[in-house]
Amino acid sequence: MYKQTCTNLLEQPPEKVKEWLNGFDAVITDCDGVLWVYSNVIEGAVDTMNRFKTIGKKIFFCTNNSTKTRQQLLEKSHSMGFDITADGMISSAHSTAAYLKARNFQKKVYVIGAGGITGELDAVGIKHSDVGPDVMTSTLADYLATSFSKDPEIGAVVVGFDEHFSFCKMIKAASYLDNPECLFIATNTDERFPMPGMVIPGSGSFVRAVQTCAEREPFVIGKPNPSICEWLINEGTIDPARTLMIGDRCNTDILLGYNCGFQTLLVGTGIHKLNDVEAWKQSDDPEQKKLIPDVFLPKLGDLLPFM
Repeated sequence: MYKQTCTNLLEQPPEKVKEWLNGFDAVITDCDGVLWVYSNVIEGAVDTMNRFKTIGKKIFFCTNNSTKTRQQLLEKSHSMGFDITADGMISSAHSTAAYLKARNFQKKVYVIGAGGITGELDAVGIKHSDVGPDVMTSTLADYLATSFSKDPEIGAVVVGFDEHFSFCKMIKAASYLDNPECLFIATNTDERFPMPGMVIPGSGSFVRAVQTCAEREPFVIGKPNPSICEWLINEGTIDPARTLMIGDRCNTDILLGYNCGFQTLLVGTGIHKLNDVEAWKQSDDPEQKKLIPDVFLPKLGDLLPFM
């Protein structure tokens, strides 16, 4: 209806917005920057998502955040008032563990990340390294001579968000990845988090550091890779043409929608704004054209009056 036009729905007649609402049966939404920012719910997000469910639309929360298990994300959502089930939670940590399990992975994983990844690996019986601080307390020469030795069981390196990212972890990850048979997996490549007044590095910053050192490309589990939600399509749970993808970040959320054939809605409560979209519209780069959403709203709650 509004394919890749970034039409502001608030500038459309109410009957057109209602026609658009009737054009999809399922809603997949990003979390950080759309529903909440850290622990702060974005105004109107709870009522809008719950209203979607009340009027019969299937709803899914899809996050690249790998710091929490799917169960922890579910509990967070419930504490904020969202009416969502475990089957509706799609996370990069859970999808990473599922990917390895589907490959019948039998070795051990070296994890740069947090407890969300290790918790999901535990749930499927996959061994892994510990997470947390790993810092150099001596010179590099002393560290290499006395503190560093490779674990022969490691068969994969998984990189996600890690607030304890360090030089030691880069050494270990790149050393394991020097073996071409060692899998290199990134939970996601989000460059940074939507935080007012400051920049918080995202998983992509750590992934690219390891990628540069290891001289290898990772397999990316999270958005915009369709693998994070293609099971919904393969099992017939959703029809891509009648599915809406909502996001605040165009190079992950909106691009996932483009890659899967979903309809797309950009909200202005996170990373990308209308001026970013205008620049892509003027660009001759076909890759940037893929980032243009169908429609736009300042915030998700702006939909409530039409529902």
